[in-house]
Order: sequence, then C-alpha cells, then structure tokens
Amino acid sequence: MKLKYYGTGAAEGIPAMFCSCDICEKSRAAAGRNIRTRSQAMVDDRLLIDFGPDTYLHVLHGGLPMKTAETLLITHNHADHVYPTNIEMRRVAFAHGKDMQPLHIYGTAGACGAFSPGVEKFRLSEDNRVYLHEIQPFHPFSAEGYTITPLRADHDPKADPIFYAIAKDGKQMLYAHDTGYFPEETWAYLEQEKPYFSLISLDCTGMTDESYYHNHMGLKTCGQVKERLEQIGAGDQNTRWIVNHFSHNGKATYDELVPLAQEKGFLVSYDGLEVEF
Repeated sequence: MKLKYYGTGAAEGIPAMFCSCDICEKSRAAAGRNIRTRSQAMVDDRLLIDFGPDTYLHVLHGGLPMKTAETLLITHNHADHVYPTNIEMRRVAFAHGKDMQPLHIYGTAGACGAFSPGVEKFRLSEDNRVYLHEIQPFHPFSAEGYTITPLRADHDPKADPIFYAIAKDGKQMLYAHDTGYFPEETWAYLEQEKPYFSLISLDCTGMTDESYYHNHMGLKTCGQVKERLEQIGAGDQNTRWIVNHFSHNGKATYDELVPLAQEKGFLVSYDGLEVEF
C-alpha cells in the first residue's frame, strides 16, 4: 500500500493567510517543507481522503490524480476538510471523458449532508457522476477491494467526526485526523478486533503544546496514543508512525518539529510525502 500526503496543515494552513506570528514568519522565510496546505491524502492513487478548499491546488501543483479517484472518504464536515462547491465541477458540462467513472463519496450524515444540495441540484447521481453513501462508526464497508472501517473521533460532535482504518491484501493502515485522544468506544473496538497497522498517521495539530488532548492532539498526546496502541498490539517497531495535521499554534516549524518527533518514534509529514508500506 502507499499513502501520499498532499496537504498537511490544519484549517489555517502554515503560514496562515492573515498571520504574522513567529512560526508563520519563519515558515515563509524557510519555505520548502515548512509550507503546509490544508490536509488531504490519497491511498494507492485510488482512495482520496477529504475534499477541502485546497483540492484544486493539489491537482495543479501536487499532481493529485483526480482521474483515478473513484472513492472519497470524508472525516467530518468542517470547512477545511469539506469544500462541497467543487463537487459541482463534475457536472456533464464541466468534466468530459468517455472513461470517466462515478465518484463515490462516503461519510457520516453530516458530511453527506454538506454535499447533498449540489449533488441534487445538478443531478450528479442521475448523470452517473457522484453517489453519496452514508456510513456509521464501527460498521466496516467495502470499496474497490479495500475494507474500510470508520472509527469514532474525539472532535466537534456537531461535525459528526470519524477517522479510518483501511485494509487490503493483508496490509492495514490507520488515518486518525481530526481527533484528540481516542474515545473509549474506539479503544474498546480496537481491543476487541485486534488489528495490526503497518502505518499509523496521527493528528498532531498542537505539536509542542502539551495542552492538546481533546479535539486535537499534540506530540505529547500522540506519544500516549502510540504507547496504548503498542500495548494492544495494534502497532510495533515495524509500524510506520507518522504525525500530521499541524497548526502554527503548535509553536514549531517543520524543521524544529522533526528532532522532537524522532525522539518519540514519529516521522513528520509534509506536503508531498509519499510512504509505501
């Protein structure tokens, strides 16, 4: 399996549009991996995770292969993860190609509800362009040969948040964004099912800020989650442990975070990072 990160920032990105804090100024000056667009990732060039406002930017400058995306997994309906207006670009008048396959969007009721007005208004399902599939936490489903399990996230409950375990051909990964320390019902599910993950990607919005525990995590909480996952056998020294989804409020640039994360056994994601496992 392969995971590629196209965007690795939180809602405001780094540097934030209107911000001149120390982290944003240092990131602007250093550029490179210190620049972060809003979070989006793709598995095996097939499964797209989230559909935020930087999707078109990722197509133009990151090489995001939307042509091969037939499955879209939505974590929650916050604006940095769902930008539903762009789904209208799959209208017959705007997207051509005889071999175009429909896009299947999976999400909880809140996420599907964000896309519904555009899908209905422009008859995207009737034209075989977009289909919405409402899913529930802890109820696995299949798509393109993958077994996908939505897990309950600790995040704004109004956003109907989940994160995903994704399995295929004996490999399994965990993509856990946006979430704080996992809810106990999610821990109970993991302890019962006993999955082993070859790759685990954890929310690290707060970076060096140790107060990040609910809604988002910082590096300290990521370490606590890593320890518990190892205790239940969900990961070990052979797992690729990665932190992702960063805010300038976490008080570290990419260059500053790397050695701190390495001490806890984590790789720091950046826009364009591709990991095979």
